[in-house]
Amino acid sequence: MGLFKKALKVYAPISGKVVDITEISDPVFAQKMVGDGIAIMPTKGDVVAPIDGEITNFFETGHAFSISNGETELLIHVGMDTVELKGEGFTKLKNTGDRVKKGEPVLKVDLDKIITLGKLTDSPVVVMDSDTKEIKKFIGDNVGAGETVILEIKNK
Repeated sequence: MGLFKKALKVYAPISGKVVDITEISDPVFAQKMVGDGIAIMPTKGDVVAPIDGEITNFFETGHAFSISNGETELLIHVGMDTVELKGEGFTKLKNTGDRVKKGEPVLKVDLDKIITLGKLTDSPVVVMDSDTKEIKKFIGDNVGAGETVILEIKNK
C-alpha cells in the first residue's frame, strides 16, 4: 500500500529565502517541538495556500494557520512572537473551514509593521505529523509564493 504514491509537493506560502527550521531563533520551532519543516525569511507579505486543502485552524490574530489535504497537516506561522501583536499587521483573507487551492491568497502581512513593532519575520512551515512522514527539504533557495516547491512529503 502506498508504494506508488507520489510525494506531496508543498509550495512556498510566502516569498523569501528558505532555511532549515533548526536555524531560527525560536526554540519551540528550532527544536522541532511542533514538528519538522523549514522557515522562510520573507521578502513580501502575501501569504498563499502551499497546497490544495482545507484551512483547519486560522488563529484569531491572523499570525498563523493550519491547512490539511486530509493526509498531511501543515502549520504556517508568520513571524516570531507575532501572536503578541493581537492581529496588528495581519489581514485574514480566508477563515477556518475554507477550502483553498495552491497559490490562492490566504493572508496579507505588513512585514514593515511587524519589524517596526519589534518582531522577527522568520516564518516556519511545519509538518504537524512529521514523525509519520518522510520529508525532503529544499533549503537555501529564494522562493516565490505559490511557485516554488519547498518540501516533498511521503508517508513512512
